[in-house]
Amino acid sequence: MAEPPGLSDAERRLWHAFPTGATVVLGEDLPAGPLPDRIVRAEIITMLLLGAGETRAGCIAAVRLTGAYVVGALDVSGGTVEHELSLESCRLVETPVFTDAHTRQLRLSGCRLPGLAANGANVTGYLNLSRSVVEGSVRLSGAHLSGQLRMNQVTITESEPERWALFGGGLIVDGGCFIRGAEITGGTRLTGARMNSGLFLENTVLRNTGRIALEAQSMVVEDVAELSNGFSAYGTVRLRSARFNGLLSFSMARLDSTDPGRMALHASHIQADELLLLPAEKIRGRVSLSYSRISLLRDLPEMWPDELFLNGLVYETLEGAEFKDRRHWVERDRQFHLQPYEQLASWYHGIGHDDLARKIQLAKLRARRRRLNPVARGWNLMLDWTVGYGYRPWLAFAWFGVLVAIGTTVFSIDRPKPIKPPEELPKFHALVYTLDLLIPIDTFGQQQAFDPATWSRWVAYALVATGWVLATALIAGTARVLRPN
Repeated sequence: MAEPPGLSDAERRLWHAFPTGATVVLGEDLPAGPLPDRIVRAEIITMLLLGAGETRAGCIAAVRLTGAYVVGALDVSGGTVEHELSLESCRLVETPVFTDAHTRQLRLSGCRLPGLAANGANVTGYLNLSRSVVEGSVRLSGAHLSGQLRMNQVTITESEPERWALFGGGLIVDGGCFIRGAEITGGTRLTGARMNSGLFLENTVLRNTGRIALEAQSMVVEDVAELSNGFSAYGTVRLRSARFNGLLSFSMARLDSTDPGRMALHASHIQADELLLLPAEKIRGRVSLSYSRISLLRDLPEMWPDELFLNGLVYETLEGAEFKDRRHWVERDRQFHLQPYEQLASWYHGIGHDDLARKIQLAKLRARRRRLNPVARGWNLMLDWTVGYGYRPWLAFAWFGVLVAIGTTVFSIDRPKPIKPPEELPKFHALVYTLDLLIPIDTFGQQQAFDPATWSRWVAYALVATGWVLATALIAGTARVLRPN
């Protein structure tokens, strides 16, 4: 197609540079305003992208423009773009639209624009918005990028609270998603997105105070998800049902829900090969790992939030905390469930620490006791004191020894009177008499031959009753038949 009439000098330069893909430089910096020698109409760029310009054999035609002030609507929605678009340090007055377009790689780096609409776009190559300032929403819902998504050092600000600053639900990125050193205000939505070569958000700030900073339910990330090294989220990070076939890292990150009652990290039902929950400071807000499956979980006690939800969490390996800390870890789930204790006890048993596994089981039953009615709580307390719910049967022998010593002393001071004829009386022995009282069956014949007459009678009654309780608790606890499930 011949050069259309009415082109400005800047547009004419772009038209004639298109066949060889040469870069047209109208200025080295971002234009502050509509300077006449830097204005380019968006319709001219659109015409070139959609095949209106001539091509040259042996050359790759492309639109490459630096320092332009682009006016009008750059709209190729639904079209097929065979040529690369590269805008650097350009000011776009209206939102460029690539909705449902099939296009080559797009580069809008160091630009200033009111938004980007590319829902359903199919980009052969990369999409680059690095160092750009977007005063509105970047919409990539359902888009498919065969290359990388590069948004390093981008600034996106969406002032409307009901709109997402970065809307990428169902986005597919084959070459890796790089959003490093960016600042996004207004929330990021990546629900159902698939990152086939990793997600990299190092040193990026997501800000949506009192709302969701990152919505990534059911997202799938292959290789690595780096929400680390300066990553900060002010608002909720929601990863529910996401799958990370590799590493999910919050190393040296900041998670702040901005409201202690809100979720800082909602990571329930996720799957991850490795989770590094090693933020730069204590997490502010709640954290949920409920019903997640994690092969390796590495965290630090001093960074745990005040409230954790751990019911249903399954892991293969834990690192970063000692036993006493892990016990407090499961106790941070204020909605008491048996499973977190059982899982932790199973893990300690699996690595050969049966003694620690028993202590976790004991902590489980003590935590459960606090939620019982007074009668059941009293019975559980007795089981705890006497045999440690069956996990510490030696306690019963300790109590038995103390009672034997008390009884022997008492009946040595206040000897019981005989109740049989002298010829039938066995020789009285305070120790043996005490044992006869404590053991529920008449073993030595002393209890049937002697009877306390004064104040020691009440000691005898107490020993008989205590003996029955201890014997019952010891037998039941040792056999584990009274241990609550």
